Amino acid sequence: MEWRSAGLSWADSERPVLVWERGDVSPLVVGRRVGFRAVGRRECVGARGNPCPVGAAVPGRATQARCAECARLDRAHSVAADTIADDPRTYRVYLAWFGAGMVKVGITREERGPARLLEQGAVAFVWLGHGPLMAARRAEELLRVALGVPDRISYARKRAVRATLPGADERRLELERMHGFALALEGWPESLERVALGGHGVVDQGVADHGVVDHGEVFGVERLAGAGGFAVTELVDGGAVLGDLVAVAGPDVYLDDGGRLIVLDSRLLRGWRLDGARETARTTVPVREVPAVQGGLF
Repeated sequence: MEWRSAGLSWADSERPVLVWERGDVSPLVVGRRVGFRAVGRRECVGARGNPCPVGAAVPGRATQARCAECARLDRAHSVAADTIADDPRTYRVYLAWFGAGMVKVGITREERGPARLLEQGAVAFVWLGHGPLMAARRAEELLRVALGVPDRISYARKRAVRATLPGADERRLELERMHGFALALEGWPESLERVALGGHGVVDQGVADHGVVDHGEVFGVERLAGAGGFAVTELVDGGAVLGDLVAVAGPDVYLDDGGRLIVLDSRLLRGWRLDGARETARTTVPVREVPAVQGGLF
């Protein structure tokens, strides 16, 4: 039976699962043994649900398992690329926190709930408003400039601070402060409804929400405090990944491999055929050491 990864999913907002191309899922449970071996070569996963017409090879170090042509086709229908202006669905604007002073603004479809924030590895977040797509886009740009925050933060930077995060109270206070400043700004689109923090205070056309949401416990970041380790750089034919699950944050899977901490960006799995690795004692794919003195795993 052939197993091909379709990526890691946070669809249920509480428990991450590995999804397989044929529809099966494998829950990622802390303490459970995880092991697999890559077989053959890495192939393009196609675009928009369609297979790659040429079955192109994809570099092992690439986080996007698509050839150039399929990547272009996939992005041509992407909200993130600003190529869809008439989407009738409701969107939410948020602030996401990844580390002290590391906050970004973004948007996500309302029906997705917090899934997008979990996928990004946001340790905490807060909703700012909701409404039509283009209004959400205008608010995102307003906030990006006024707050001096980006709309993108690299995964490498997110990982770099994950082992040295301040506590949940500090995370909450930083987001609450920025939330208050954001909602007080002039120039919000009229069609976007701003979201108050837990109903505290009065905001024009505001709606009560639950305030700052913290994913520290869901991710298990306390188990990564002060840790160094080894980062998987790529999968290779015959190479194995093996270990007991320690934590999952965004796309990153942390494994204890005989006393050394291994972190695998699950996006590197897509495009590979994977088999069991029962005969393998340790992780054998290429890794690079990341010392704890850097203040994190990256």
